[in-house]
Amino acid sequence: MSSKTEILEAPLDSLFLDARNPRLGRRNIEKNLNQEQVLDLMKDWGLEELAVSILESGFWPQEALIAVKEPVGKAKQSSLVVVEGNRRLAALKMLQLVKAGEEKSAKWQKIVEGYKPAAFARLKQIPYILEPSRESVQSYLGFRHVTGIKEWNATEKAQFIAHLIEVDNLTYDQVRKRIGSRANAVRQNYISYRLLLQLDDQSDHTDSYEIEKVEDRFSVLYLSLRTEGVQTYLDINIEADPKTALKPVPKAKLKALENFARWLFGTKKVDPVVSDSRQVDEFGRILESPAAVDYLERNERPSFAVARRIAGVAESEVAEHLERAADEIEEALKAVHQHKGSKRVITAVTRLGLDAKQLLKIFPSLKEMIEAGDE
Repeated sequence: MSSKTEILEAPLDSLFLDARNPRLGRRNIEKNLNQEQVLDLMKDWGLEELAVSILESGFWPQEALIAVKEPVGKAKQSSLVVVEGNRRLAALKMLQLVKAGEEKSAKWQKIVEGYKPAAFARLKQIPYILEPSRESVQSYLGFRHVTGIKEWNATEKAQFIAHLIEVDNLTYDQVRKRIGSRANAVRQNYISYRLLLQLDDQSDHTDSYEIEKVEDRFSVLYLSLRTEGVQTYLDINIEADPKTALKPVPKAKLKALENFARWLFGTKKVDPVVSDSRQVDEFGRILESPAAVDYLERNERPSFAVARRIAGVAESEVAEHLERAADEIEEALKAVHQHKGSKRVITAVTRLGLDAKQLLKIFPSLKEMIEAGDE
């Protein structure tokens, strides 16, 4: 934000909701919605509690909206467009509609019950801070909503980062500094967003997946790109610069991209193979196995458990458990002789002995080798 912090006031009708607010979603932003349409979308944003708070306490100067001057819709003249504080502004506009008799829902009628005219009178002039442009307030918005206390959802964050890169021509590092993030997180957000757009373009030519499901689970898409298996299967360069990342997946891998989206997000008729975001890392390891990939590609309704078994993911986990246990036992052996009388130690050794006995039943050939090693 600029160094000016002068708080101004304006009538409610002079303040406009932001039709480019990232929370509206990229599809709605592209429609260039009018004010009524924007407000209609925002009705589900939990405005009721804000409205009650405003009626109870008024609109405090420290809650001043942040606005810029720019044309609204097809108008040529500039108006005050609120770029920070849209939920508060929407709550105010809903109260105004109720008071004017234009909003008749029982829910909103109940909200205003019992409030005297004075509660509405003090909302005629709304405090705001005027910024010279959207660019001047981007650092503040980035910190507040991307890395700060009132975070946007995953898609909204990535969209904001993409705007900084593509419209403002910032580098990954410059975006990092502006929003207070890490360079690799900025880069992964941008490449993930470009992948979403590529999937959107590709969805016009296939019914292998629903782009709405991809967008709703964008965080899963983002997480998947950190795995080597996904990067290799789609031939994505996670270190790509913005120009290279415009189309993250090469043409030769577009069929693989369809498969990837179907397995990760499902279709109208088939559930995704990956049903839980906690499975994303294992999904990446599955894609590292040619045999598991072949299984996934051959079956219309593949099973995550079967693919996991084919890829040997379970085998790897068992080995890791045993390796950690062996490391811990070797560490304990250094000092266990000093605690032969400890009941706790004796109980632990008993458990260990029974477990070791069970393991040797599973691997009988190892028993002879181990016993021979003691001689």
